[in-house]
Amino acid sequence: MTAVLGPRRVHVRKNDTVVVLAGKSRGRTGRVLRVYPSEGRVIVEGVNFTRKHTRPNPQRNIKGGILEREAPVDASNLMVVCSECGKPARLGNRRLDDGKKVRICRRCGGVLDK
Repeated sequence: MTAVLGPRRVHVRKNDTVVVLAGKSRGRTGRVLRVYPSEGRVIVEGVNFTRKHTRPNPQRNIKGGILEREAPVDASNLMVVCSECGKPARLGNRRLDDGKKVRICRRCGGVLDK
């Protein structure tokens, strides 16, 4: 059993475009919908679908059946796609002239945070 040491630093942010490096969805690209820093996991649009069996509940207006929804993926299996060069890239940090800290693409040097 692993000890919980608080939130892990996750290199992806909401609305980043990422490519999956490992697992059953390897090679797929999608947009980050939600980040769970405490677990180090991320939900990516159109990636890692699971099936959830739901019971109908007329009070909450829920239809029964099998729902397909995205399950969290470990952040270590994702790589951010650079918006400028369009390729998966490692990230670096740089301070702009106005003092703002931004993430940069290590491949082309482009700024990822607009």
